[in-house]
Amino acid sequence: MNNPLPYRNLYIGIIKILESVFEHNRYTDKEIEITFKKNKQWGSRDRGFVAETVYNIVRWKSLIDFASNGALKRKDYWGLIATWFIINDLEIPQLDEFGKYKIDKIKSNYLNAKKFPEVWYSLYRELYEIGKEELGEEQWHQELDAMNTPSDPILRINRLKVDEKELRNILHEDGINIEKIKGYPDAFKLSNNGNLFKSKAFKNGWFEMQDASSQLVAPFLEVKPGMRIADTCAGGGGKSLHLSALTENKGQIMSMDIIGWKLQELKKRAKRNGAHNIQTKLIESSKTIKRLYNSFDRVLIDAPCSGVGVLRRNPDAKWKIDKEFIERVRKEQAAILEQYSKMLKKDGLLVYATCSIFPSENRLQVDQFLEKNKEFELIEDKKILPSESGYDGFYMAKMKRI
Repeated sequence: MNNPLPYRNLYIGIIKILESVFEHNRYTDKEIEITFKKNKQWGSRDRGFVAETVYNIVRWKSLIDFASNGALKRKDYWGLIATWFIINDLEIPQLDEFGKYKIDKIKSNYLNAKKFPEVWYSLYRELYEIGKEELGEEQWHQELDAMNTPSDPILRINRLKVDEKELRNILHEDGINIEKIKGYPDAFKLSNNGNLFKSKAFKNGWFEMQDASSQLVAPFLEVKPGMRIADTCAGGGGKSLHLSALTENKGQIMSMDIIGWKLQELKKRAKRNGAHNIQTKLIESSKTIKRLYNSFDRVLIDAPCSGVGVLRRNPDAKWKIDKEFIERVRKEQAAILEQYSKMLKKDGLLVYATCSIFPSENRLQVDQFLEKNKEFELIEDKKILPSESGYDGFYMAKMKRI
């Protein structure tokens, strides 16, 4: 982590974001975005410091609170920030608000946290116990280690518009350098700092931000130009856009979701990407699905899930996951898989995917579906663990309707 900056107004901004996230259950990325819009005078270094500090405190909330001897209960946000700096051996800025904290006591508390795994890995005890039951203690600890490491920004080249050489060259003109990720055909990571979203390449739709693991889902569907494909839980459409590139803009991709504004966002992204074979469709009721039974060569169900596999990218999500939430998600997954799978034609391929690493949401869910639906057979499944890949956790199962 970078050394703290000495400007008081940055810490006031950090505290306002943390209050919104911890006290009002709002999303970290949205609150950071709102704060940046209100403080347009902040430079790139200021913004980077604020975002990094906020995400670190959100990610390590339990551990920091333990080391600070309960700063969260006291709503002492200056104390949370000071504690984070102290446990990382960073010099505290010379501001009056930071003058009252006892460094030795905080460091002692921090070392004692190792006795309590749920505190040391910084998550609620309930989620810690769920993970231990799902994966076993050793494997769960390995995944928590990996997921407590901030994620790198990964981009996916849009081959509808550009090749690798052109993308490299135009990004380089904006002072941005990228390097290919081995084993991922369309994935690149930044090799230096740069604002990708202000680049000509982004405005021209030459790339999209998408984690390397997520980029494996669309190719797993084995699509070909001219096919009719349903992306049934499309959301903002990252995988729909990838499918459009893989089908060379030929055929039809029906991107479906129950949330209208997400599909509106997808339309904007599709236009920027030059993805002309994407059609959006709002799922208004079960009748929407029934009208499309036996209609598609390929069906992708990127199912709602706990999101445990992407905690490194969305650290605030771990403070929202409990047994009740996971049970509700599992029931929703089973219902969606049962109903949406019927949109597939005979001899077509279905991919069920989640960004979870819990077997109960993944292979066990698939096995339960196959037991009830004998006209489907499992072709292949993949489990992607953050501790092994270095990227997000994912699961995908490929099934054929026979």
